[in-house]
This record gives sequence, C-alpha cells and structure tokens, in this order.
Amino acid sequence: MRPDVRLVSVFAAGPHGGNPAPIVVDAAGMSDADMQQVARSFGHESGFVFPPPPGSDCDFEFRFWVPNHEMSMCGHATVGALWLLDRLGKLPADDLTIWTQSGRVDARIGKRTAHGAAVEISQPAASVQPLPDAEKSRADIIEILGIRADDLASAPIQNASTSRGKTLVPLNSVAVLDQLRPDFTGMEELCSRIGSTGLYPYAVFDRDAQIVDARQFPRSSGYPEDAATGIAAAALAFGLLSNGMVETSERQIIIRQGRAMLRPSEILVRFRLDDGQPAGCWLGGAVRLEEHESAAP
Repeated sequence: MRPDVRLVSVFAAGPHGGNPAPIVVDAAGMSDADMQQVARSFGHESGFVFPPPPGSDCDFEFRFWVPNHEMSMCGHATVGALWLLDRLGKLPADDLTIWTQSGRVDARIGKRTAHGAAVEISQPAASVQPLPDAEKSRADIIEILGIRADDLASAPIQNASTSRGKTLVPLNSVAVLDQLRPDFTGMEELCSRIGSTGLYPYAVFDRDAQIVDARQFPRSSGYPEDAATGIAAAALAFGLLSNGMVETSERQIIIRQGRAMLRPSEILVRFRLDDGQPAGCWLGGAVRLEEHESAAP
C-alpha cells in the first residue's frame, strides 16, 4: 500500500509562504525505510502519526524524517499534523499530549475558522550556552557565512536548544541577513564541532514590536536552507531573552523566515510563565493545505 500523504505548508505568511511538510496521518505499519522514502520523495521534513505507545498517557505518537535521517522533534511538522488531524475530524480533544523522541509535547487547538484551527505546541525552556572555543568558532562562522566581523551585532553568538541545538548568530541588519551566501561545503563539519544541528543567523527588524528575521542552515538534512524552523525559533526566543532583547512576558514574538527562499513565513512564539518566569513557550502559526499527494513506498 502506498502511504496517503497530505502536503501542508506551515507558518505561512501569504499564499506562497511557509515550510512544506508531507504528513501521513495514519502511519501504523510503516517502516523506517518507508518513512525515509517519503521524506526523500518530497525533499522536506515529513511527519508521521502513530497510535500512542502503551502506557504513555498520550493521544498520539509523532515521528519525523528528513531525507538523510530521523529527527527527534520537528515543530512545523507537529503543528501541521495537528492542523490536518483537526481538519479531518481525527482529534479526540482540544488539549492534547503528543509522544515524540524528544519527550512529551503539549498541544492546544484554538479558534477554528474557514482556514482551519489555530494550533499551538509547547517547547521547554531553552538551554542557552556560549560557544565552545568561542574565538575560533566565531572566526569559523564568519568564514562559513561569508561575512565580515563588523556584520555581526553586539550580542554574543550562542548555542541554544529546546530539543535540538541551534547556533544563534546575531547580525547587525536585515540586509546582511538577506544577502548571506554560505559555504555549505563546510557547514556540517563546523556545526558538528560546535555542538549544533544548524546555524540560525538573525537580525532584529523591530525591537519594540518584537519582530526578528532569521534564516536556518541545517547541518546535514539533505537540503541547504529551511523556510521556517519552529524549534530554532523557540530557541531564538530564549536567546533573545537572555540578552534582554525581548520582554519577560507572554507578549507575542514574531520570527520571520523564508523570505530569501521566496517562501515567507512567520513563527509565533509566546513564553509560558510560571511565577513570572519563563518555564517554556508556545509555538504556532498559520497552516494551509497545499495538495493531496501519494508518495512512492
């Protein structure tokens, strides 16, 4: 049987924006090779919905593949799968728990419109750390990104992770961000050495409105750039917080991505506060159904 694959675009900011995510809403019986083949056929991060593991007290298990390997967590595929399950009438409730290889993920379904439900998923508070061998790592990142030292902003380059480590690289303008032409031949070695799954350069667009532009260059996913990366956006929100660049509040942070790929995206992040301190965040954004496809087995 060929898997029933639905293609959604997640975090879309306009009709041609967002990050495409092939979703299989009934993946029971699929092997690892089957799932990897779907990701390879589409060339995108792909999500697969399974029944929950026995005793997990979850509503579903989600698994995620990119063309080169399985991932423990994928924010946009999780949001897209939940949006699609709701559209198909397959959700048991509006407050849900998803089992993933990176741990449990809370989800909540908000207002429903003609465009589908508003979906938010949880991420834990990020660990934000300085780079190992900071001076050499900084010089290597400058070289890989093809920028000058004075293109960097004053904030530190940091590794941040809610479930998968990203390297946050602050740039001094959106123009510099848009013009990046990285040397991808050295990306995997650099990221492996600094303990990262990808570089996430960013530039503040409007500090008062908490709008930040970013680009995502994965270490070794099988494609050079990502149109919208929820996990990296969540990590960036905590990096911004650690540098006093956003409020310690539940006010929305907008991470814009994908413009350089002509797939404009907006990722919405809100901190989850516990006694006034961020204990995690909610991650969401717009979703749309692209088409109905069947992938090769």
